[in-house]
Amino acid sequence: MRSQQAELCTALPGIIQSFNPQAMTCEVQPAIRALVRGEDGSLSPVDLPLLVDCPVQFPAGGQCTLTFPVKPGDECLVVFAQRCIDSWWASGGVQDQAELRMHDPSDGFALLGFRSQPRVIPSVSTSAVQLRSDDGVAFVEVNPTSHAINATTTGPMALTAPLVTINGDVQVNGRVDTTGDVQAGTISLQGHRHVGVMPGPGTTGGPTP
Repeated sequence: MRSQQAELCTALPGIIQSFNPQAMTCEVQPAIRALVRGEDGSLSPVDLPLLVDCPVQFPAGGQCTLTFPVKPGDECLVVFAQRCIDSWWASGGVQDQAELRMHDPSDGFALLGFRSQPRVIPSVSTSAVQLRSDDGVAFVEVNPTSHAINATTTGPMALTAPLVTINGDVQVNGRVDTTGDVQAGTISLQGHRHVGVMPGPGTTGGPTP
């Protein structure tokens, strides 16, 4: 019974060794060593073999996906399928089993985000959901109590779109530079004219479209 349990793969923490962004798979080094009994009866810890071609899980649904730049050294949890996943992985849909194996190390899925204590991220928010860098310097957060949305970074922020619409008042605490025109109502900043222009120190009239 114990020997059968030893051969049964369920889940293991692991460390990413490489990531294939085209196939969305990774190689993982299991982070728990196995104990192997020597000829003298003593037990020695040995590294388990690399887990290869593990599909990486990204939160997704409805043709939208949240992806991460998976890097070597990232920690994960590898869960092992009950049956062979080869045919499903290659073709999708409902498939026959390519091999009659069960709970096998060849059929692992990598779930990212699990962390050992040396790699916990600092200052986890207990009041808002955040998309953040591990160091906490850059983040976007939503507060479910105040409904406030906040984006913070020390780097540049860029929006690229044919049209950006803001429905509400805008306050800018800083300089505004523009390479194009600015229009207030029907008044163009670059192309408007003034009435009542006279030589000398007088003041012009208001701008006209």
